[in-house]
Amino acid sequence: MSTSRTVLTIAALTLREASRRRVVLAVAGLTVVLLALSGWGFSRLAAEAGESGLTSGEARLTASIVLNLVMFGFSLIAALGTAFLAGPTLSGETESGIALAVLARPVRRPAVLLGKWLGLVTFGTGFVVVAGLAQCLVVLVTVDYWPPQPAVALALLAAQTVVLLTLALLLSTLISPMASGVVAVGIFGATWIAGVVGGIGSSLGNDAVARVGTVSRMLLPTDGLWRGAMHAFQDPSALVQMGGDEVGAFPFLGVAPLSPGYLAWAAVWVALVWAVAAASFQRKDL
Repeated sequence: MSTSRTVLTIAALTLREASRRRVVLAVAGLTVVLLALSGWGFSRLAAEAGESGLTSGEARLTASIVLNLVMFGFSLIAALGTAFLAGPTLSGETESGIALAVLARPVRRPAVLLGKWLGLVTFGTGFVVVAGLAQCLVVLVTVDYWPPQPAVALALLAAQTVVLLTLALLLSTLISPMASGVVAVGIFGATWIAGVVGGIGSSLGNDAVARVGTVSRMLLPTDGLWRGAMHAFQDPSALVQMGGDEVGAFPFLGVAPLSPGYLAWAAVWVALVWAVAAASFQRKDL
């Protein structure tokens, strides 16, 4: 069997296996609950806007900010789901001996790792796109707001999922399945908090504090990608109405679109971390 066929076969098996895990049911349940709650909340927002006499611009601005808040909920669900899927998929199979049975055949370990990575990426990005699009439709129906760049925003959220999944896959070659998921989600949360701290520092003109956010986004691009997605989701007038660049301290508004250089760095980061994961898996005792 050729290497490419091996990779695609393992990707398909990984995708099928992932769909059977209980964590997928938990992710689906949380998604449905969040969609239902957001639908009710946006409908109330529309009703309150009509009763209080808000202008269409004010209502659109409010919907834009709330949409970013809800989308952060989806990004957190995706983070939890992919992190706790990646660990059992690789480390769990190693501990149970399943990986030994597969690798006893003439199959290269990097091909197995790439296949599993592709399967998990397909699942994670598919979830983000479907759930995010469903949320955008909910907002459109309830408050008649449609994000200015939904395709860009969903693509960046999907990229955020790929980054975290790659990190979780690396951790799964080093530590136990449960620990790899916990550590990955913990780093994800710490990076987001560092981004908020950096935004506060930037708005206050404190370069030392602002550098905390900059460094954290380079070490783990999840928060940087998330802020780019927020900028694509939000109404173009949001920054002007909320005070310009000083709103960087507000965690649910994106100050500027991402630069091509940062997007390139995110791609390089994924490639580097995957390469380290492949080297770690190659040396791992089965």
